[in-house]
Amino acid sequence: MVNWIWLFFIVVGFLVAAINGDVESVTQAAFDGAKNGVTVCFGLISVLVFWMGMMRIAEDAGILAKLARLLQPVVRFLFPSIPKNHPALGYIMSNMSANILGLGNAATPMGIKAMQELQKLNPNKDEASTAMCTLLALNTSSITLIPTTLIAIRMNFNSMNPAEIVGTTLIATIISTTAAIFVDRWYRRSRSPIPPLKG
Repeated sequence: MVNWIWLFFIVVGFLVAAINGDVESVTQAAFDGAKNGVTVCFGLISVLVFWMGMMRIAEDAGILAKLARLLQPVVRFLFPSIPKNHPALGYIMSNMSANILGLGNAATPMGIKAMQELQKLNPNKDEASTAMCTLLALNTSSITLIPTTLIAIRMNFNSMNPAEIVGTTLIATIISTTAAIFVDRWYRRSRSPIPPLKG
């Protein structure tokens, strides 16, 4: 579906440019966009490699394991339907740890593995389970202590203080994560069957 949306935008852009007799500027903008994309990617690679290396050091030093242990009660509360020692819990905690450190690219493979494990527990394979919906909500809105990707982009565009967004990003992601959890809980309650009255 997203591919069709982008195709629509591209076709409409060229049609409008052709009607206005300005196809050359659209072509130039496409080349400029491609050039800027490559430049931004090179800037991101250096920062992401650095933080991935830092994360590997943190993993070898046991810091990620300690962070995962700290997250364990939260994960058990958010995912009560997952059995205690199921592999999905480990992938979820790794995904959350990487997101907290602003390493979205490192979090993605863990999120995919967690979804694959959750699908094994899913009784209805044609619909996402409540645990899968919760993981998606948390992965999308995750609390971020260090927004490394945004800092890298700001550095690439010569920001005077690329790290000044750390505080506002933390506040924004706390709000978004809190909202995601509340909506997820509300949706779970609205979808769960009402228990029969005892009597």
